[in-house]
Amino acid sequence: MANSCLAGITCALNPILILILLGCGTLVGCSNLDLDTRLGDSDNSLDDVYGSAIDRFAIGIAEEGSPSHSASYHGVSQEILRLAKLPETVEWLKNVRRKIHERPELAYQEFETSALIRRELDEMGIKYRWPLAETGVVASIGTGGPPFVALRADMDALPIQEEVEWEHKSKNLGKMHACGHDAHATMLLGAAKILQERQHMLQGTVVLIFQPAEEAGAGAKRMIKDGALENVEAIFGMHLAYDHPTGTVMSKPGPLTAGCGFFKAVITGKGGHAALPELAIDPIIAASASIVSLQHLVSRETNPLDSQVVTVTTSSGGDAFNVIPDSVTISGTFRAFSNESFYRLKQRIEEIIVGQSLVQRCAATVEFLEKEYPFIPPTVNNQIMHDHVCKVAADLVGSHNLKIATPLMAGEDFAFYTEVIPADFFLFGMKNETCGSIHAPHTSLFTVDENVLPLGAAMHAAIAERYLNEGKSRPSQFSVADTSILQ
Repeated sequence: MANSCLAGITCALNPILILILLGCGTLVGCSNLDLDTRLGDSDNSLDDVYGSAIDRFAIGIAEEGSPSHSASYHGVSQEILRLAKLPETVEWLKNVRRKIHERPELAYQEFETSALIRRELDEMGIKYRWPLAETGVVASIGTGGPPFVALRADMDALPIQEEVEWEHKSKNLGKMHACGHDAHATMLLGAAKILQERQHMLQGTVVLIFQPAEEAGAGAKRMIKDGALENVEAIFGMHLAYDHPTGTVMSKPGPLTAGCGFFKAVITGKGGHAALPELAIDPIIAASASIVSLQHLVSRETNPLDSQVVTVTTSSGGDAFNVIPDSVTISGTFRAFSNESFYRLKQRIEEIIVGQSLVQRCAATVEFLEKEYPFIPPTVNNQIMHDHVCKVAADLVGSHNLKIATPLMAGEDFAFYTEVIPADFFLFGMKNETCGSIHAPHTSLFTVDENVLPLGAAMHAAIAERYLNEGKSRPSQFSVADTSILQ
């Protein structure tokens, strides 16, 4: 990361050096350069030449071919965008999304959603496998042979009561698409429609993964075990972002979302009268000491440059003012951007709670709830896949709408795919104050700007088609998915 940032600074300060490197065919990684930076807009100026070179450099477009090749790739993206923006396609996308939104379903219960997706695929004449991971669907478009590239969308909703008053409000009490998965599935269906129309152009096979249980249950892991990545050599996924304008694309190489785990500890002492604490063994004191000590894990034991989080979110024990309880239960979450840091946190959480409880003469048991809430690893984007997404996004929505993403402490089970094959997970902005698309996910007021639907569909389709057809995007050292890591 430090070297990449230094390269970015060097590029910004030395445009002539860039031109020399481009002329020599030698490029040094500069993918983290701020894509909003422009050195000039005037025609026929040196600044304009330098700016164009930096733009191509920053988004991973080396001048390996002739200008006509770049123009043809740009033309592919624009033709795909044209198809996505056809009035009949836009209306269809809205209708599909609204149907899914009205009938939200929780993890591994997405039966109606899965059926709707299969009906739409049937109408398009697209073959698919079903069920995988209870309700998942895997479709394919193209030659049926290698190379295989995958696109993924999640389908599940959240246990939230929707408070957005509109015609297509959730009809399932206490359930809501409050994270945009209705739009994710719709955009992937939109990509299917476009790719099916252009299947004669595909030099390989696009695999479309409609996945259950992203919010809970590690649906991605089960999809992989059920064969969703069979023969696949690379995968791409997106998530809507409420805090960036509609049409903005954000990606970064390396860790994007954190590894995520949960814990619950029961601290047992000896209950008694509050007026006679010497006759009791107070578990509240042990729980309090444990909670305070857990905060030192990040502030005193962690490198400040290695972002981690430990948060205690619940504490319960006793229900009377004058009684010391027999036990106290605390629970919480921990996050880290590397597996090494994640498992070190796990180890230390247990050591601290057990140790602090012993100091206070109590006993403690710590569970990490892996059956109910499987650990989610960090989502780590591959540099080459990231560069491909940036290249396509620059052609599709303009380089001014392409940003370097900020790492998120949120968990995302797309991470399981990134553990077995090269991948890129990116964010797609949908902030639009005029339609109320300004509320954070996992809230009852979360709203999707439907103008994003054709853009997201086109982005999916262009990423896949151009991956297959632009051979230089495919690193020869990568093989198809090795799922043994998940066994």
